[in-house]
Amino acid sequence: MLDDRILYIDAEALVIDKPSGLPVDRPRDGTPALADMAEGLRFGFARPPGLVHRLDRDTSGCLLLARNHGAHRRFSASFAEGAVAKTYHAVLAGVPDGEAGVIELSLAKVSSPSGGWRIIPARKGKPAVTHWQVEQVIDGRALVRFEPKTGRTHQLRVHAASGLGLPIIGDPTYGAGGDVPLLLHASRLVMPRRSKPAIDVAAPLPARFGGFAAGGAG
Repeated sequence: MLDDRILYIDAEALVIDKPSGLPVDRPRDGTPALADMAEGLRFGFARPPGLVHRLDRDTSGCLLLARNHGAHRRFSASFAEGAVAKTYHAVLAGVPDGEAGVIELSLAKVSSPSGGWRIIPARKGKPAVTHWQVEQVIDGRALVRFEPKTGRTHQLRVHAASGLGLPIIGDPTYGAGGDVPLLLHASRLVMPRRSKPAIDVAAPLPARFGGFAAGGAG
């Protein structure tokens, strides 16, 4: 089912353009997940590839899988060390003040029986840093390029809503939600490798980005 979404493949790595709405891990509601499709991504190898990192269910774009255990260890270590360059694009519910900047806002997880869990800004939370730049404005909404320097859960969604004061369009937790899809896309991933050229993969903006997708993103 994902054959037409392969962005990169070699003996170590597989990068797919994950569609929005596809969960990575098996959810409690029984929705089909990427984990259920791993067998179809072996491409002649004895074992299915393993997930190295994760994207939210409604976030689309570059997702890296490792095709052997050694590569999985190396790639996971690179993520843990902050050596992987990640670029995302999002459409915000407004236009930020300024054209670019850095958000430094520590984050913590909170939960309640009634509301479930969410991420909030917290002085004693885990440090989180995101670089951002406005790339395009259409009808009072901005397409923003985000480059997270840390990898916290929901980092970009909370940094947009609380750091810039403008939630990502379609965000049901930190924004207004509504009937529109989440406009957050992992557009580029660069994984350094010691003895081989870096994996440098880009995924174009999907159709749900409307006029922003038509105009492209740098």
